[in-house]
Amino acid sequence: MKKEITIIGAGLVGSLLSIYLSKQGYQVNIYERRSDMRKIKMQAGRSINLSLSDRGIKALEEVGLMDEVRKIAIPMHGRQLHHVDGSQKYQAYGKDGQFINSVSRGELNCTLMDLAESHQVNIHFSERCDHIDWKENEIHFTNTEKNEKHIVKQDLIFGSDGAYAASRLTHQLQHNRFNYDQNYIDFGYKELTIPAGENGAFLMEKYALHIWPRGNYMLIALPNIDGSFTCTLFFPFEGKPSFESIKTPEDSRAFFNEIFPDAAAMMPELEKEFFNNATSSLVTVRCFPWIRADKFALIGDAAHAIVPFFGQGMNCGFEDCAVLNKLITKHNHNWALILDEYQTLRKPDGDAIATLALNNFVEMRDKVADESFILQKKIEAHFSAKYPEKWTPAYSLVTFSPEVRYSEALSRGNKQQAIMDEVMKTENIQEIWDSAQIEEMMLAAINKMN
Repeated sequence: MKKEITIIGAGLVGSLLSIYLSKQGYQVNIYERRSDMRKIKMQAGRSINLSLSDRGIKALEEVGLMDEVRKIAIPMHGRQLHHVDGSQKYQAYGKDGQFINSVSRGELNCTLMDLAESHQVNIHFSERCDHIDWKENEIHFTNTEKNEKHIVKQDLIFGSDGAYAASRLTHQLQHNRFNYDQNYIDFGYKELTIPAGENGAFLMEKYALHIWPRGNYMLIALPNIDGSFTCTLFFPFEGKPSFESIKTPEDSRAFFNEIFPDAAAMMPELEKEFFNNATSSLVTVRCFPWIRADKFALIGDAAHAIVPFFGQGMNCGFEDCAVLNKLITKHNHNWALILDEYQTLRKPDGDAIATLALNNFVEMRDKVADESFILQKKIEAHFSAKYPEKWTPAYSLVTFSPEVRYSEALSRGNKQQAIMDEVMKTENIQEIWDSAQIEEMMLAAINKMN
């Protein structure tokens, strides 16, 4: 007899996980703290667009959803850099035909929940997880609409309730050797909007992720299917300039006019949005263990919350689900073996993408506009095109190579960066970057590394 399964959290990962489990023959119930987002208007300023790339696409294809998602996604083939002087520069993400996708978190979540329900998954809303009794395997919930408490007894529980997971907290507090590390960066984020032009026209390049890199902070913008762009300002909490130093609507407009002039000209609601939309924090969570025997596991952000600068939070969570699904088949529904190997495989990868995401913040806000960095990327692309079996750029390892684990991508990326550090020290590198000398230098370094 197959276990009955409860998932705490009906977000992106919880909803996708329920579909995988239902297709494996399980009866699944999801308990979600929020009300049904399909019946309410999305809260302004909290609907950050997401970057869907190959790892996430692979998982969505496995459950037969990718064709639907393509209808609400816009391909982004590269970065469009916006400089203070108004000039722009385009940087392709990978080879021709490689791109990431801008997709609305809310629309994708609604689509996943619809598909889950079509697979007989029961989703219960306004259900707050208060406590889990591990001896009895009982979850204590409060229905916040009715203010009623009740208990759910289940064979197997997944905690998929996000970075501040109640499921993780009750797991943590009742585990005598639980390792937990939570780190906030000194930057927060605020969502803003560039509306569509006349007749739904895009006011900037549609098929690109737009970045305004400014050294210690940045603005980004992702396209929406209605012609608008969802912008996110990543900005220090304190200091000058910072969220703290901008005190009035006039301050926000003056700052944007000076630092992001081309964006400011397209943001008629800037002052209102800057002060009405939430300022949110950015956290990395690393923890262990993720599991309890064959009865409980953390998944997605509940296990490994990361900052958004590599666009991999959702993709990593979706990959968790895909890996788990393969292990169900491999171990023939033996959940003790499934969860143990799931944790063994995914914990190093969760830690690796957390490190990669933090590193990419520096790259996006600062290095992408640096001439030396741009030259390095040109050298790597040139060499990789000639020797694809020897060199794949770090960004491509993470974003376009789902067969490569995050932990392997981090390791290979670090080794390649060590080689590039030496290459970039070469005299007159700007003139000889595509020469046989540089090619031989890189080949020798790779042979030595191997």
